[in-house]
Parts: sequence; structure tokens; C-alpha cells
Amino acid sequence: MAGRFFDEWSVGDVITHDIRRTVTETDNLLITTLTHNPQPLHLDADYAAGTEFGRIVVNGTFTFALMVGVSVADTTLGTLVANLGYDKLVMPKPVFVGDTLRVETRVVELRPSKSRPAAGIVVFEHVARNQRDEVVCQCLRTALLQRSAR
Repeated sequence: MAGRFFDEWSVGDVITHDIRRTVTETDNLLITTLTHNPQPLHLDADYAAGTEFGRIVVNGTFTFALMVGVSVADTTLGTLVANLGYDKLVMPKPVFVGDTLRVETRVVELRPSKSRPAAGIVVFEHVARNQRDEVVCQCLRTALLQRSAR
């Protein structure tokens, strides 16, 4: 298990995750159809060509899920009790098929759990950037993590 326990984190810790991912047309098609999202900007190349973007824009829910997913192995794998929420989600730049995304995580808050003495709350700031170093997605994730047994 690569995740860290609550008491192994410090505010200001930063992780640059090793996994980078090039977004494919299949990624976009699958998430869009699995979620029953009929938005032509994600599915219709002719329609998308007539927009300000000039091509299909990758579904933002894929970008968000990929950003969080990439972070899990280094943050909460095997130590997570529950994700309590996601806040301040922004997508300042579009993602296109062929973009390669990378993710960085910073710990912005730590506090003991009032209701669970064997756990604590960590607030992570996740940031995804494309190959041009543009921020394409960012959020705060509040996670309830186990404390170590020591």
C-alpha cells in the first residue's frame, strides 16, 4: 500500500505524481456515453468544429476523475476511510484528445476527526496540467484517513 496514514502527512507536503496520461478519443467517448451525457461538444466532431474550440472538447468529468485517480496511489491507497467531499472544482482550460496530463497534490489542511479517534481529515489540493503547463483542472479533496497503528 503506497498511501499514507493521517499522521504521516504535514501541511505543505507536495507530491508530483509519476503517472502521466495522454487522453484518447475512447476515454472521452466512454465517459460521455456511460454518463448519458448528450452534449454534442463531446460527441459530434462537426458540431464541435463550429464552436470556439474548433474540435471536440474532452468531457470534464473524465478530466476530474483522472486527476483524482492519478493521485490515489500516492495519497490514500489502503488508508482511506472515505472521501468526504470535493470543493472549489475549476476547469480553467479545455482538454482535447491527444493532451497529456500530469497531476500534483499539495496538503493544505490537517485536523483530527472529532467523531473517529482512529482517523483524521486531510484536505488535498489536486492540480492537473497539460503538456503546455496550463492548469486544466483543480480542486480540493477532503479525505478521512486512518491513523497509523504506531
